[in-house]
Amino acid sequence: MPGVNRVLFAVIAVLSLAGVIVSAVSLERHYAKSATAFCDFSQKFSCDIVNRSEYSTLMGIPVAGIGVAGYAALLVLATFWKSRAETPNRLLGAAIAGLAFALYLTYIEAYELMTWCILCLISLLLIALISLLAIVVKARGARA
Repeated sequence: MPGVNRVLFAVIAVLSLAGVIVSAVSLERHYAKSATAFCDFSQKFSCDIVNRSEYSTLMGIPVAGIGVAGYAALLVLATFWKSRAETPNRLLGAAIAGLAFALYLTYIEAYELMTWCILCLISLLLIALISLLAIVVKARGARA
């Protein structure tokens, strides 16, 4: 694997690990019994409001838990499975699916809850960067 691809996969792995951490903190806040000042700045910026809303679960599964699993899958693809021929396609597909889900959740924050979660916005940034890098990995593979 060329050096540039190794660097791209390493950056994706680091961003995915950051996503696991951010999602895990968000998951902890989902199950927390008390309010916190950790990322609650006002009625417009409140992780607790978002993480405990009716939109914080999907079929009974916490959205933050889905984030932990999704970022962990991206981490596995970018590390243990990076040398497999199908990895660029799987990485791109998973990243784009994650980005679409994050954009849907951002819509919910903006237009339904009218409250922003800083952790969610960080997660959106991470998955957007991972998606961009996955496009580059896929494009480089198509040229090889």
